[in-house]
Amino acid sequence: MQGVLLPRMQVVRTISEARAARAEMGRSALVPTMGALHGGHLSLLRLARRQTENVIVSIFVNPTQFGPREDFKRYPRPVEDDLSRCEQAGAQLIFIPEPQEMYPHLFGATQAPAGTPHPLDTIVDFPFLTSVLEGKHRPGHFKGVCQIVAKLFNILRPDLAVFGQKDFQQLRVIRAMVESLNLPIDVIAGPTLRDTDGLAMSSRNQFLSTEERARALSISRALSLAAGEHRSGVRQTNRLITSVQNMLLEQHLNIDYVAAVDADTLRPVQTVDGPTVLAIAARVGNTRLIDNVVLNGD
Repeated sequence: MQGVLLPRMQVVRTISEARAARAEMGRSALVPTMGALHGGHLSLLRLARRQTENVIVSIFVNPTQFGPREDFKRYPRPVEDDLSRCEQAGAQLIFIPEPQEMYPHLFGATQAPAGTPHPLDTIVDFPFLTSVLEGKHRPGHFKGVCQIVAKLFNILRPDLAVFGQKDFQQLRVIRAMVESLNLPIDVIAGPTLRDTDGLAMSSRNQFLSTEERARALSISRALSLAAGEHRSGVRQTNRLITSVQNMLLEQHLNIDYVAAVDADTLRPVQTVDGPTVLAIAARVGNTRLIDNVVLNGD
């Protein structure tokens, strides 16, 4: 049963308003975002719409998942453009809270710096999954991700939630949280969407200069090269990693990591014997980008 469709897109900014609006809806899908919506986000909205007519979008630049030297203040916030895109994509409910609404103990009249801990923080963590890849290079990041997603799940009570596969580790961690806490939510993965030149869509792409964008294309090209080598029979991950690193270094990217990990455990693997994620995090100028490809080991 689909329940009641809201007559038009409704925008709410408080938890009480969000809960009241959600109570008027039936089976619903949530697409959590930090805004600055692009085609990749819209593909997740379309995927959600294929599951149910009731689509909820959250737009919130979550301070607890940014480190003290990361781009929290710089992160783009084109709210009016985001609302227009949501309406065109057919979303019914948009939740845009302020930091003090989501974290009243952290944000009062004077906002605390991003990533500042507080004794009242509630932490959900899976060290086995979060101590590698992004978690290794961004300490505390996934504690903030799990914290905000758990809050959104509790406030909005979606039946399903849609996350992009470009953030593969995030997708895996959220699925672990749903399973561990017995949350009655289906987590659906949306494929990575790319621009025509192959660059994975990201809200941070807008920070790239023309020259930097040209160099950033080496990320997707390196993954494509490795996938081709895998198809030709290469199974040793050190060979695949070396091919990727060489292409990135040729374009003078600063590499945080190139890793081949088991798609379930996120542990490094020596050979591609089953689903394996070949993941990259690299900086082009001041912009940090991530991307991945899943090799199935066939």
